[in-house]
Amino acid sequence: MSDNATVDLTITGGTLVAPSGLRRAGLAIDGGRIVAVCEDHLLPEARQTYDATGLHVIPGLVDSEAHPGCYSPLKDDLATESRAAVTAGVTTWGIHAPSTRMGHPDFVDFVQPDDVCSFHDVIGYFTDLVESDAALDIFLTYMLETDQQANEIPEYAAEHGVTSYKLYLQSMSPEAEPHWPGRRAGLGHGFDDGTCWLTMEAVAALGAPGVVCMHCENWEVARIFDARLRAAGRTDWAAWSDRSPHFLEATHIRTYGDMAAELDCPIYIQHATTPESYREILDLRRRGVTCHAQTGPHWLHFGKGEHNAWRINVPLRSRENNPNIWAALREDVINSVGSDHVVLWAPSDYESSYDENIWELKTGFTSRVEMLLPVLLEGVHAGSLSLERLVEVACANPARIFGLYPSKGTLDVGADADVVLVDLDRTVKVANEQVLTRSGWTVLDGHTIHGWSVATFLRGKQVARWEEGAPKPEYIGDADGQYLRRVPGRDLVPLESAGAV
Repeated sequence: MSDNATVDLTITGGTLVAPSGLRRAGLAIDGGRIVAVCEDHLLPEARQTYDATGLHVIPGLVDSEAHPGCYSPLKDDLATESRAAVTAGVTTWGIHAPSTRMGHPDFVDFVQPDDVCSFHDVIGYFTDLVESDAALDIFLTYMLETDQQANEIPEYAAEHGVTSYKLYLQSMSPEAEPHWPGRRAGLGHGFDDGTCWLTMEAVAALGAPGVVCMHCENWEVARIFDARLRAAGRTDWAAWSDRSPHFLEATHIRTYGDMAAELDCPIYIQHATTPESYREILDLRRRGVTCHAQTGPHWLHFGKGEHNAWRINVPLRSRENNPNIWAALREDVINSVGSDHVVLWAPSDYESSYDENIWELKTGFTSRVEMLLPVLLEGVHAGSLSLERLVEVACANPARIFGLYPSKGTLDVGADADVVLVDLDRTVKVANEQVLTRSGWTVLDGHTIHGWSVATFLRGKQVARWEEGAPKPEYIGDADGQYLRRVPGRDLVPLESAGAV
C-alpha cells in the first residue's frame, strides 16, 4: 500500500486491546488484512469507516474446541453453528472430529468399529463443506481411534495441514462403560495405550506446532461410581459430577503426562477443572513438558447440580471450586479457553432435551459457543479477569498453540482483519430468543451479563452486529469461511500460509 492509497476500511475511535495493554488507536484494513495501526488522524483514506468510539477493539476469538456434526450430519450443523459462533465474536474455529464426523454424506447415526476409517478417505468432504457452508475460518484437530490413523499422522500433517490430534481418553474402553454415548457421537472404536504412544511419538516428530490434545477423565473407574450411584437411587443432577470426581481427571493427566515427558511431546489438556489437575500440570511443566491447559465457559459460570446447569464431560464441579478455575486462568496455569460447542441430536429444543433424572438427560448442552465471550466478559466485570488476559487466553494463546499466529489472534499489521467490537457498558439479560444456534435455547437464559460484542469482522468484512435497540444480534455475512492448513516443523506460520487472501 502506498502512502496515498485508499484502503477498504478504517475502524476509528476505539480502544485496542492486546495482552500487553490498552491503547487508543485506529485500524486500517485492506485486502482482508490489517495494514496500519496508528492514531486515527494518521490513518489513510478509506472507502468505508466504522466509528468505534466508546468500544473496545479485540481480535476475533480463536475457539480451540468445537464439535459440529457430533449428533447430526456435519452439513446440517456447520452452517447454523458457524453463524452463531461468528456472531458471538469467534472468527476462527478449531473443530475436533473423528473420521466418521467429517461430512461424508452417508452419516451413520450409530457408529460401529468398522465405520472408522483413514482421514485420507474423508478430508475432501470436510474441506468442501467448509468452503460452501462455513461462516468463519476453520482448522482441524483429528480425534484418533486406531493405530493406522496414528501411523498416518506424518501424511495428515503434510497433505491435510493438520498438526493437532485428539486422544478422547474417556472413550478408550467403550465396552467397559454400559452407558457410553460415544457411538451416537461418531466414536466407534476404542483404543489403548499403544495407540496413545504411537500418536505422541508421531506428533513429537512433527515439531511445532504439533500438539496432542487430551480429554482426561478415567471412565474405567467412573463406571464403578456410576453403578453405585444408580443402585443408591440417586437421580439428581449432582450425581453426574459425583460419578467422576476430581482425581479421575488428575490421574489421567499424570499418566499420559508421563508418556508425553518420555517422548518430549507437547500436550494440551482440554478441560482442566480441579486443583488436583493444576498440581499435575505445574509438575509436568517443572519437568520440562510443554503442557497447555484449557477451560470453557460452562465450568467457569456454573456449579454442579444447579438448575439448568446440565450434564457435561468432564462434569461441572462444585460452586466452591469455581474461584479455583478463574484463579488458574488468571495466573496462567490455564492458558487457553474453548467453547466445547455441541448441538444435541434432534429433537433438541429445551423441553425435549430436559429431564429431571440425570441418567435420562442427554449429555452436553447447546449454545456453548455463544457463551464463550459473554462469560469471559462477565469475569472481566466481576474482577476475575483483566480484559488484556481475556485477549491472551481467547485469541493470542490459542492461535500460537495451534500454529495460526500471527495471522490470527492479534491486531498487528499483517494479521487477518478478524476484529470484534465490545461494549463493556452493555448489560444483557440473556433470553433464548437471542441465540442463533439451531436448537434455539441456551443455559444462560435469564442470566445477566455485563459487556457484549456488538460487531464482528471476518478478514475485514462485517459479518455480525447488535445495534443499540435491536432485540438480538444479527448475522449479516456470507459463507466466507476458509479451511486453514498449518505447517509442521515451524514455530510460526507465515501469513501467506494461514488461509488469508
